[in-house]
Amino acid sequence: MKENKFTLVECPRDAMQGWKNFISTGDKIKYLNALLRVGFDVLDCGSFVSAKAIPQMADTAEVISNLDLQDAVTKLLVIVANERGAEEAVKFEDISYLGFPFSISPSFQMRNTNSSLEESFERVKSIQALCEANGKQLVIYLSMGFGNPYGDPYSEDILLYWASKITDLGIRIISLADTVGVATPAQISSALQSLIPVYPQVEFGVHLHADALNWKPKLEAALAAGCHRFDSAIKGIGGCPMAQDELVGNMDTEKMVGFFEEKKIAISIDPKALQNCSEMAVHIFQ
Repeated sequence: MKENKFTLVECPRDAMQGWKNFISTGDKIKYLNALLRVGFDVLDCGSFVSAKAIPQMADTAEVISNLDLQDAVTKLLVIVANERGAEEAVKFEDISYLGFPFSISPSFQMRNTNSSLEESFERVKSIQALCEANGKQLVIYLSMGFGNPYGDPYSEDILLYWASKITDLGIRIISLADTVGVATPAQISSALQSLIPVYPQVEFGVHLHADALNWKPKLEAALAAGCHRFDSAIKGIGGCPMAQDELVGNMDTEKMVGFFEEKKIAISIDPKALQNCSEMAVHIFQ
């Protein structure tokens, strides 16, 4: 992990996955190709999961096959929920990262991947082996990373326990996901400060869900705690449809980029390309 390198992860997959109207494959391809011109470090572009569970992502393979990656600095990430999805994903040479949602809330893990934490950890082992054999890198999303709405136990000791087991597998990117937007700035700060000093070899990120009132304090807390990896989605669209009926929006990319610019943090984003994608999003997410 480079000490001063900030990693910006744009998440159109998270924006699209819970959208009630099916977004055409052609529109997805156009939008993602436009996003590839912005200069994000990583594009969370799709998922190889059950089409029954997430019908919006059923065309991920076709979409990825039609992306124009020539001259793009952006690397592709896809979400998988089991070995079958991982086996499909590693066939694509252009995919650099596989992301697996590992919830430290047993209730949410069952809702999201129909498995217990112990079963899910065995999946992580298998998927990590697939990644290592195929030149991919596994990103673990610790979902419900700041608490949960189900009454399941939550503590920093639980975070540290699972982080230890995950890093023991050689996994070097872990992102804490505020899956339903319950995190306070104090919780974000405390969680990151408990993990980052203990695992200097790991790149810790945040996948924060926020609204117009609390996005900035959450972002400030993560930055002050030493986080250098940030997920977001243009216009803050999206949320996890497996967590609850009402979607809590993602961190707003335009606001986040403006925040980093105010802080004089160097990020390689093309403002005209970003504005173009923002205008496209208005039409795509109708």
